[in-house]
Amino acid sequence: MEENNQDFKRFTTAQFLNFCLGFFGLQFAWQMRIILSGPVTEGLGASPFIYGLIWLAGPFTGMVVQPLVGALSDKTVSPFGRRRPYLLGGALLASLALWIFPNSEGVSNILQNITGLHFPAWSALLIAAIMIWVIDACVNVAQGPYRALIPDVVPQEQHSLANSYISLAIGLGSVVAAGTAPFLKYFCNYQMSIDAQFIMAALAFTLGMIWTCVTIKENQSKKEIIKDVACAEIKEDTFIDSLKNFFSLSPEVSKICIMQFFTWIGTMCMMIFFTQYSVHTVFGVPDLSAAAEDVVSAFEDATLAGTNFSSICFAIFNLICFLVAIPIGILSEKFSNKKVHVISLITMILAYLGMAFSSNKIVVASLMGVAGIGWASICALPFAMLSQYIKKGTEGSVMGIFNIFIAGPQVFVCTIVAWIISKCVFQVPGGCINYHWEYTFFIGAICLAAAALIANSVKEKV
Repeated sequence: MEENNQDFKRFTTAQFLNFCLGFFGLQFAWQMRIILSGPVTEGLGASPFIYGLIWLAGPFTGMVVQPLVGALSDKTVSPFGRRRPYLLGGALLASLALWIFPNSEGVSNILQNITGLHFPAWSALLIAAIMIWVIDACVNVAQGPYRALIPDVVPQEQHSLANSYISLAIGLGSVVAAGTAPFLKYFCNYQMSIDAQFIMAALAFTLGMIWTCVTIKENQSKKEIIKDVACAEIKEDTFIDSLKNFFSLSPEVSKICIMQFFTWIGTMCMMIFFTQYSVHTVFGVPDLSAAAEDVVSAFEDATLAGTNFSSICFAIFNLICFLVAIPIGILSEKFSNKKVHVISLITMILAYLGMAFSSNKIVVASLMGVAGIGWASICALPFAMLSQYIKKGTEGSVMGIFNIFIAGPQVFVCTIVAWIISKCVFQVPGGCINYHWEYTFFIGAICLAAAALIANSVKEKV
């Protein structure tokens, strides 16, 4: 089966662009969930710590769903292929949850009217939390098999470039998702509602995955898949066996996993809390989770401006990711994955430190662009480094296990970092409180520095 990979035809630029379109839709939906889940849940009464606990949906579903779905997709034999059922199924279920999430309060009211029961005040927040869990689970259902498509259909020598095109799709999808509402506001004087933005995300996810499922042909026949499954089942009877086989691939795999662990603590410190940092630190809006209605109304315009600013910053962040994704892939082929990755992480560390010390809008927006260089590398090169050690027939399970070291760090951010922020309270004029959201950047920079040191110690295959 090893020789089969060498017979794959090299992908052209047009084929790579077509290949990553489904991931464009996936990232579109994920970016909308990142930017707007904070304002939605805070509006339903979530404190920083509660918001962090809600964010646990991502890591917990990632640690459970991706390894399970990855292993299942390796062994799936169907008329639709081994990966495509998971791509489309995840997109359709996530799209339903994306529609319900911003309407959680309305759904709670409808349920009360239907049942005649009186629900507690936090029922809408509970529904929102459940929808976040569904969204995150379904994104993970689609994401792992999508990554596994690369070794399924792309020649080994083009894996770094293929992952760079995935970074390109991540960057472009995030730019369009984050930039649409601010663009309409500033250039057309039309404020797009949060509901409409989530509907837009649902459509992008579903249509993108349908396109991928229709246009990407999995190279293996049913006979070859069954043969791979038989080989895999001999060696991987249990999940524990899968883990043992995963770490036995090479001593360097453990280093790559530890590198990824610290990388994603650093990344999620920004991803999870940046919108709150924009609203409460850059725009000076006090915490409104327990504020009276008149106080909430007084800061309504500033809150909206801070949310739009966050969207603009994420658009800049991902635009830079989009612009440098392919150059990073080309440079990594010339100079090695680890060298390019270490330099990219250092740029992200410097950007984090700058944002920790400055709340100037222009400075923050510019530094988010600098951080986008690191993000482009994070989305591509660790996967390219790992793909050197993947055995045929185990692509899905390997990518699923690797995702544990992406999802696991988020538990740390959602609990420990969220708890630290919740304890860093200060009084503001008017009797309100605020939090030191900028502290997340210090924590993130330290973890990214650890990741860069570990990355530098990895010995890649020549």
